[in-house]
Amino acid sequence: MTPIPSAANLTSIQPAATAPELLRNFCIIAHIDHGKSTLADRMLQITGVVEARAMRAQYLDRMDIERERGITIKSQAVRMPWEVDDTAYALNMIDTPGHVDFTYEVSRSLAACEGAVLLVDAAQGIEAQTLANLYLAMENELQIIPVLNKIDLPAAQPEKYAEEIAGLVGGDPEDVLRVSGKTGVGVTELLDRIVELVPAPQGDPTAPARAMIFDSVYDTYRGVVTYVRVIDGQLNPRERIAMMSTRAVHDLLEIGVSSPEPSPTKGLGVGEVGYLITGVKDVRQSKVGDTVTNSAKPAAEALGGYSDPKPMVFSGLYPIDGSDYPVLRDALDRLKLNDAALVYEPETSVALGFGFRVGYLGLLHLEIVRERLEREFDLDLISTAPNVIYEVTMEDKTVIQVTNPSEFPGGKIGEVREPVVKATILAPSEFIGAVMELCQTRRGDLQGMDYLSADRVEMRYMLPLAEIVFDFFDQLKSKTRGYASLDYDVVGDQAAALVKVDILLQGEQVDAFSAIVHKDNAYAYGVMMAGKLKGLIPRQQFEVPIQAAVGARVIARETIRAIRKDVLAKCYGGDISRKRKLLEKQKEGKKRMKTIGQVEVPKDAFIAALTSEQTETREKKK
Repeated sequence: MTPIPSAANLTSIQPAATAPELLRNFCIIAHIDHGKSTLADRMLQITGVVEARAMRAQYLDRMDIERERGITIKSQAVRMPWEVDDTAYALNMIDTPGHVDFTYEVSRSLAACEGAVLLVDAAQGIEAQTLANLYLAMENELQIIPVLNKIDLPAAQPEKYAEEIAGLVGGDPEDVLRVSGKTGVGVTELLDRIVELVPAPQGDPTAPARAMIFDSVYDTYRGVVTYVRVIDGQLNPRERIAMMSTRAVHDLLEIGVSSPEPSPTKGLGVGEVGYLITGVKDVRQSKVGDTVTNSAKPAAEALGGYSDPKPMVFSGLYPIDGSDYPVLRDALDRLKLNDAALVYEPETSVALGFGFRVGYLGLLHLEIVRERLEREFDLDLISTAPNVIYEVTMEDKTVIQVTNPSEFPGGKIGEVREPVVKATILAPSEFIGAVMELCQTRRGDLQGMDYLSADRVEMRYMLPLAEIVFDFFDQLKSKTRGYASLDYDVVGDQAAALVKVDILLQGEQVDAFSAIVHKDNAYAYGVMMAGKLKGLIPRQQFEVPIQAAVGARVIARETIRAIRKDVLAKCYGGDISRKRKLLEKQKEGKKRMKTIGQVEVPKDAFIAALTSEQTETREKKK
């Protein structure tokens, strides 16, 4: 109803801990671009934790990339005071990302909450990621508060979409709150509803301390800053704490809450969300999902933690300057602390030198990670074309995991299995034909179709992951004029007719250019790559054949013509036999050179041939 007066001044004199019954932990979940960050901004203003002169749009989005692209990449926790019926409550809010690639970030945030505000754009309605995040919240048994945002838009249809939401979560359309994150209409009522409906956190305040690490960041001056949610007991400053999985013991130098800037407190009790600073510089000692306890009186059992994220897409990451390899390794270590979904291991390439094989949750994740490494650590990087994991079973029943085409085995192969996803596509019903045509060209299998309303349809497809990680989403958007939305989940694998296409230069195989493709697409890939390399590799003193082959069978060929010296230039007239003799001598020299010469492939050609299409487009925009 009304914010606590002078809330900004209270942060410097926080009490030891807030009683659990006065706490409300909730997060905001929605599809991308449905207004989560704007609603969070209004909450910060209305509760008074951010003064009007310090306010800016997307206040909780701290990274330049987030502000430039207008998307949330990192979840941000913030503590806000709120008063209802003369009782002062503390609201711990987490603003979460909306894109499918950052679902792991959302799932960790949900584990730290008891309630979720399900936000839906009043002009667009329920979209694929709305459903995905709702199901995640239901799995965590959270209290769902449905909210329609952007009711101030001329195109808003609150009555229509309130019925859609009510049918989805159960309840009456009148129970769906109407708010505008931009103007602040209805936000006060939403804060009251959160206090009313979200249950207070449960825990044993007398038990040994147990706190779950749900996020962490690296600060150049203070070391690792760890964000925790206290489940049992209490954490106090200046006590010694232990990480239960790594068994590392540290002195707790500072403990506090984010409101929204870091504010030290005298401790954190049951249900509270805050940060810990131990001064530790080793990024490996603060693992997301670990349990923090008191080293003098440790808990007997660690908390459940989080399931490890499974990388969907693999891509090689190499420094353009080979001497930057140690810098890249340290940068990935630090970024892993901030982005727990990142998986990487060292690898070497004949063409590109030392680098890392990095696993991502999707193509946007790949692009964001590369851009953060380049900006935050001042690196120049090459990222190779993305791949997924294949499982190859040989005829002798040996099973080989393949994350890179160079690992694809030769010899007699019994079966190749590729990951498949269950994709949910929401689109206006007029685009059903276009969506089905696109999915069929990508080897999709229709599993079911439901009408959410008279003009909106939900389609469920089984698709190979390799077919959707490149440009599937872009194609889907273009075929539906931007109205379709996509969510997908890996559900297993299937046998497929996959082959490895090798690229040969003058008969020698170049592993860096190989690719694993469906046999129906092998010819198209071979022609495309041979043509690309013909334009990139400079002409030599001898003729160079570029061949694409599947096993021993050549499926495409291009030829780089030799540089020819005009040996007849010095012959002015004279007998034809003299000219023929000079030409035969040149021909013999070319033949001899071809047997001993090596094709020099410049690094620029490797970079251009290996870089993914998305990266090329981005470089052109720059």
